[in-house]
Amino acid sequence: MIGNRPLRALTALFLAGGALAVPQAASAHEHPAPASPYADVLDLHGTPAAALPGDDEDNNPVTVFADQGAWHAYALPKAGDKDAYGGFSGPLYIAQEYPWWLSKSFSRIRLTENGRTLDLAGGGTPRFTSLPGRLLQSYDLGHGLRLTIELRFATGRSALVRAQVRNTGSAPRTLGADWTGSLLRPADRPMRDAPSLSATPSGVGVDFAEVRETWDYLTDGTERFEVTHKDRVRTTVDGDTYRTEATEPVTLAPGRSHSFDWTESYTFTAAERTREKATGRDILDHPASVVSASDARWHGYVAGVTRNVPASRRRAAVKALETLVTNWRSAAGEIKHDGITPSISYKWFTGGIWAWDTWKQAVGTARFAPDLAESQIRSMFDWQITSDSATRPQDAGMIPDVIFYNAPSRGGGNWNERNSKPPLAAWAVWEVYAKTGDKAFLREMYPKLAAYQAWWYRNRDHDHNGLAEYGATVDPANNSPEERRLAAAWESGMDNAPRFDAALGANVVANHAADGTLLGYSLNQESVDLNSYLAADQGHLARIADALGRGADAERWKQRSAATSSAVRTTMYDPTDGWFHDTALGSGVPLTARGRGIEGAVPLWTGTASRTQARAVRDKLMDPGEFATTVPFPTVSKSSPYFSPTAYWRGPVWLDQAYFARDGLRRYGYVKEANALTDRLLAQASSLTGNGPIMENYDPTTGAPLNSPNFSWSAALLLPMLTRDKP
Repeated sequence: MIGNRPLRALTALFLAGGALAVPQAASAHEHPAPASPYADVLDLHGTPAAALPGDDEDNNPVTVFADQGAWHAYALPKAGDKDAYGGFSGPLYIAQEYPWWLSKSFSRIRLTENGRTLDLAGGGTPRFTSLPGRLLQSYDLGHGLRLTIELRFATGRSALVRAQVRNTGSAPRTLGADWTGSLLRPADRPMRDAPSLSATPSGVGVDFAEVRETWDYLTDGTERFEVTHKDRVRTTVDGDTYRTEATEPVTLAPGRSHSFDWTESYTFTAAERTREKATGRDILDHPASVVSASDARWHGYVAGVTRNVPASRRRAAVKALETLVTNWRSAAGEIKHDGITPSISYKWFTGGIWAWDTWKQAVGTARFAPDLAESQIRSMFDWQITSDSATRPQDAGMIPDVIFYNAPSRGGGNWNERNSKPPLAAWAVWEVYAKTGDKAFLREMYPKLAAYQAWWYRNRDHDHNGLAEYGATVDPANNSPEERRLAAAWESGMDNAPRFDAALGANVVANHAADGTLLGYSLNQESVDLNSYLAADQGHLARIADALGRGADAERWKQRSAATSSAVRTTMYDPTDGWFHDTALGSGVPLTARGRGIEGAVPLWTGTASRTQARAVRDKLMDPGEFATTVPFPTVSKSSPYFSPTAYWRGPVWLDQAYFARDGLRRYGYVKEANALTDRLLAQASSLTGNGPIMENYDPTTGAPLNSPNFSWSAALLLPMLTRDKP
């Protein structure tokens, strides 16, 4: 996938996430939460054991919830974990690029009466529930007292927590409240010494010292996590533990309630902190408005993702929605527009935005938050290389593979410009426009998309025959033939696929401009998926130009798309085995010895294949010995000598490629076959229909989950796969 795995207001204010203004309504605290068909679509229960999340695969075993693009997230306690009662697990905070747990539960509320601490489970086992847009805890304290605690995100930097205690008895009750929490310190220095607690007049804060550990922890010394209470409080700090106490008790008449409200904010800079303090005052002055706006926004989100989805699949659609929203990061550092990261649950995917992930994610996000979909696309084009680049003017028009919070000049090791990613940007722009009708967005993106197309043919068409190759840029990291081959494989997005094996003949050649300038490098093969994507994007550019009234441009793009498609049809299809393959640079001979890969189905998705070719590809996709495995659409055919069901791009099922193959079948009229394979995939891929996370990929022979959990592009393209939309 994502090549380059590491080299080692009031109301208006609350609508930043895209909600529409709604009349002020009573808080959900005022009534018990109704039964929801979308409760706990993801299992968000768990408590961290250490500051460093993850296991041997760098995966966080606790799935978390975030919203509004926040850089901190929370989970729910497990029933029976009494030490965690009264608070939410975490938060998990992102140290610019890497996730860490701040605490097991930083803000745990305790209620007292007559000097006695009340047992939160005194009336029975609490209920901990995740609902779209919020986390909910319900406690029966016994003896006529109930407590509910809800957490929502009010902004991209602050969560609002409301703890409402209600007197359901027949006599007045006078209660005190306090909160406590302790830091989870990283085990190793200098990270261990980064966080420090301090009391504030309205709660407690955590400051973070500057740490520049490129592969583990990045802070500037300006980051701060802060809890701010609406009620008057006083706080004491003892080492890594604090206690905040409400200065006045609360007396509740029978049938009355009181809500203890506070915000939990995580900011990166002093300027953010200043803005969030002002915002926080408004949040706490008008919490019901925050609740109303959040609920309205999420109601719209759920409606968007469940539209045209059969009832039996709607929970899976909402799970995909929650996955994408939790992975949403608002602009920070070098990320200039809100975007979606691949997964907050995997260390190396937490703080960056990849190009072709973004194209696919935007298509899914457009179903429920078109403004966010547009923003994602901008987040990558913000870093499109221009002709006045000081370091790589020869790459004008290129989109980098991945951007992170930190550019290399600031010690960011994950940023990658040594390759680009497959060209699906015009498709993404057009799909978003189809939801918005926003021609201003088309006008903004059109010249940038055209420049990206031009880069491919200037820098990646070695023999100038109109068929491009994946390759590598002139970059310090591409300092050997093997590194350049590796970068080229990353550029495909299918990193270790057999077709890129050096042992099978994959290598690179240099590309030069007419004046001898080194432009970069190409693989010694022309790839079928790349050229099919280029043909599709040329077709989408024709549509964009036509929508903008640029008729001559539209006609030119149509002609280019037709020419590219013709070249793919005539040179990349092998009639002897009924499949599309990459071809050898120069000779144009299909590289059939490397086996059949799922990329050979892309010409169906793009409409490039002839009817006869599509029929043959269909036959392979329906063959249990080829691509109709237990979970269909493996990345390498089961018949291939290089098939390995758990080896990243050498066999596992990726939902983006499954989507392309499925929609390719539908495009050529094989709707029944496409639906049958989709039904099997949804039934057999682990956790897609349960409450487990949506995975990066799946074992095609068993359906077992593989690699990163809570994976964004899987979630994004699962959404259209759940529908019965007409092809």
